[in-house]
Amino acid sequence: MSLLKQRHAVRMAQSRVQSARHAVAEPAQALLSRGERNPLTTVGLAAGAGFVLGKLNVHPLRVPGLGALLSGTAAEIVGQAVNLVAEFAQDSVDPS
Repeated sequence: MSLLKQRHAVRMAQSRVQSARHAVAEPAQALLSRGERNPLTTVGLAAGAGFVLGKLNVHPLRVPGLGALLSGTAAEIVGQAVNLVAEFAQDSVDPS
């Protein structure tokens, strides 16, 4: 395969990735904004799902996507938790 063909293939792949990113961005932003508008509902759903999975004795790594979430380091998890607490505190202080 020539260098020009490889470059063309890479450019095409990059354009497909960019269009897929744009296609996913809008629903993801809508989901995130819904979670920001209703933080207690989001936390309640997460707690309820955890309770149900615990009662059904389902290993967390058996749930699709949860293994990747749990495979992060402890520092990343603590950082995300602190960020979440800071956002909740900021929302409760912000009068607007």
